[in-house]
Amino acid sequence: MAHPVMFDDADPVLERVRRLALALPGAGEKVSHGRPAFFTTKVFAYYGGSVKVDGEYVQHPHCVVVKPEPSEREALTQDDRCYVPAYLGASGWIGVDLTDDTDWSEVAELLDDSYRQTAPARLVAELDRR
Repeated sequence: MAHPVMFDDADPVLERVRRLALALPGAGEKVSHGRPAFFTTKVFAYYGGSVKVDGEYVQHPHCVVVKPEPSEREALTQDDRCYVPAYLGASGWIGVDLTDDTDWSEVAELLDDSYRQTAPARLVAELDRR
């Protein structure tokens, strides 16, 4: 059974995330579990996520879900914009809500960090040469 699509392809916030993610070497995009997923050989970011609260899933449609370095993750969990996403949170992933006040350079850094955690060494080396 296919997952329902849980995003609007014309979403301007998605477009900004997409532009940043796809600028990384070898990055591609696919729909996974109804959400945009950015990947090389492994997924390094999702657009949109959810968290389970009192047995119900609460959607975070305008967020980026990334896998930061463990030391950075600890700091992010203290930030009100961040949450531990359902399913992926147990593996070190974190969700960051995106708003009109989003610092897009911070989003670029989060994507870069997650990319470095998941991309093959040759692609990370290519990124470092840029």
